[in-house]
This record gives sequence, structure tokens and C-alpha cells, in this order.
Amino acid sequence: MPAPGENLRINSARLWDSLNEMALIGPGVAGGCNRQTLTDADGEGRHLFKRWCEAAGMTMGVDTMGNMFATRPGTDPDALPVYMGSHLDTQPTGGRYDGVLGVLGALEVVRTINDMGLKTKHPIVVTNWTNEEGARFAPAMLASGVFAGIHTQDYAYNRTDPEGKRFGEELARIGWVGDEVVGARKMKAMFELHIEQGPILEAEGKSIGVVTHGQGLWWLEITLTGKDAHTGSTPMAMRVNAGLGMARITERVHQIAMSHQPNAVGAVGQVFVHPNSRNVIPGKVVFTVDIRSPEQAKLDAMRAEVERAAHAVAAELGLGCSIEPVGHFDPVTFDPELVGIVRASAEKLGYSHMDIVSGAGHDACWINRVAPTTMVMCPCVDGLSHNEAEEISPEWAAAGTDVLLHAVLQVAEVVE
Repeated sequence: MPAPGENLRINSARLWDSLNEMALIGPGVAGGCNRQTLTDADGEGRHLFKRWCEAAGMTMGVDTMGNMFATRPGTDPDALPVYMGSHLDTQPTGGRYDGVLGVLGALEVVRTINDMGLKTKHPIVVTNWTNEEGARFAPAMLASGVFAGIHTQDYAYNRTDPEGKRFGEELARIGWVGDEVVGARKMKAMFELHIEQGPILEAEGKSIGVVTHGQGLWWLEITLTGKDAHTGSTPMAMRVNAGLGMARITERVHQIAMSHQPNAVGAVGQVFVHPNSRNVIPGKVVFTVDIRSPEQAKLDAMRAEVERAAHAVAAELGLGCSIEPVGHFDPVTFDPELVGIVRASAEKLGYSHMDIVSGAGHDACWINRVAPTTMVMCPCVDGLSHNEAEEISPEWAAAGTDVLLHAVLQVAEVVE
């Protein structure tokens, strides 16, 4: 049977309604979402997603990392499935679309295929990957990393949040420890639809980002140890100020990233100051440096320079300094054949498009290690993400999901 024509589109209103309904679970304080991984809200969102999948005729499987796999059968029981999906967990002050569009867009693809009465040779699987964000349990993309063999399950289960709660115990607490062995599933291909989380597509007036590569990343958790002391009565020359050390390292991170332009970024994100009192000089600061580049040589050089700078600053100020890598992946090249299928689908549908490098890490970056993988991106307003003001339009969401629909149908092989 020939591939479906360009008149086949998803139900944009149904997709938008689903996005808005999911956003009611774990609402933020400013219109976004706080549905952090393995919280009660995460559990509630998972139940809603499962109900929707089962209503669409899919069967749900869950592995021991809590990854969810909803399967629409194909006509050939021996054919490898085509996967698509992303994540339902959010940042503490996250938006409505980061990750969620990729999961519910994939669900909408299946709903549309059902509406049209289409059959595919290959099964189609809609996936929700656990703990993509890494906001509560570092590192990011934790469960897809276990699936791809990057991390062991024991390592993942023993990760702790800022309150000392363990990943494995929290997964059990919300009731989403499945029985499947992580990584046992085999894939023909995996697609991930996602908002860009950057300003390029909107600035260029393009509806679709054809993702060819992903940036590599290092998260370096730096612990500086000084001496708690009174801010008013301690002479300046006698202070051992961990906060001052963090400030100087923060500036150095920025300078290092700027010195490696183009295609390099860096910043300090998460910060814990102890004792975090108005009139106490910080005696300990724990903070995470995030550096990224799509070029391996630049990524390696920046890590080395950040570590040298941190130790130099600490030595100058008399601080203790330890550095622990808590997140990493090398630059990613997505599958050229799948990239070409995404590009051709956008062209067939008449959507403006451009090749783009993903600035953020995604589950697709790990799954690319074990199966052919690529991504589809749509714009977001002002490039804003990881923020409750994150915004996309229904038209952008529909365009990205239309491209996902046609790309998945081509790979899953529509049959008579």
C-alpha cells in the first residue's frame, strides 16, 4: 500500500485538549507544571496516560525502572516495533509541553491511525521514559540510560534527591515498579518529538526542526568547603568564604564557554548554600556546572578547564574542593536514514523546516546507542523552556505531530 498522502493529519484539537488536561496534574504556581519524577503527581499523570492508551486499544507494559510502553500491535508478530515517545516528568517550575508533547503527540499519532483504520506491519509503541529531567534525581535521562546500558539499575535505584530519598524506594512508593527487565525490548526505530527549548526555529520562521545531532554534556557537581562565620564580626582577611569561591568559579565557567565559541555553552545551575543564613558566611556550597557542545574536542577541553579553574580558585581562597561528575553523554549523531525520513515528511506536508542540533539532552540521545533514533522539533515562544511561561501554539504542536505521524507510518510500513 502506498504511503498515506499529505491530506492525512492528526486531530489538533484532541491533542491540545490532552496537553491541557495533563497539565492539570501537578500544576505549577504560574500556569506551568510541577510534576517532578516519582512524586504523587507523577504517579497520577502516569495513571491518566495509561487510561488513555488502553482506551486507544493499546496494551501497557512497565519495566523495573518504571518506563511505560503502550503497544499497538502490527500485522507481523515477528516484526520489530517502531517506538515513539518522551517523558511526562517536569522541572520544579516546568512548562506544559517539555517532554509531554512527545508522549501525548505519540498517543495522538496512534489515535489518528485508529481513526483512519490503518494497519501497520510493525507494532507501534508509545513510551514514557522515567526521570528524564534529572531535577529531583541526578543524572538526567536516568531510566533511558539504564535501558541503553549506560547505568546499572543498582546505580539508579540508589540515587537520592535533596531530601535523601532514594529513587528505588520512591518508584515503589508510587506503585510503578514494573516486571519487565530493563533494556530487554528491541526496537526497529525510535522517534522523539520535542519542543526546541531554544529560539532558533521561531527566529528563522520554521515550523519543524529536523534534528541531526545532539550536544554532548557534562554535569560537574562541585563542593567547596570553607568555614561558617559571622558576616559582621569576621575580618575580611580572615574569612574562608565558600560563597565567594562559587561566585568566582561561576564567572570562570562563563569565560570558558565564551572562549570556545561557537557551539559551546556553560553555566552554573543548581546551588545549595550552607547554612544559608543571612548573617553567616557560607561554610559550604554545593553547585552544578553544566557545560555542553556538539563537538567532542570542545566538550573535553571545557571540562578540563573548569576543573582546573575550580581547584585554582579553591586553593587561592583556602577552600576544600571536590568535583563529582553527576551527568554525562557524548555528542550524538542521529540515524541518517531516519533524519531523511523526517525531512521528507515535513516537505511532503508542506511545512517549513531546517536542520538543527539539539541543545538539550533527551532520552533519544541514550536510545540512539541501542537502536536507530532521531528527533522532531517544533518551536517554542522566545525559546523559553524549563520555565512555567513556556509556550507553544496549537499549530506548532500539530505540525510536529503530523510529521511524526508520517515518519512513523513510513517506518512501520502501512499494509492493505
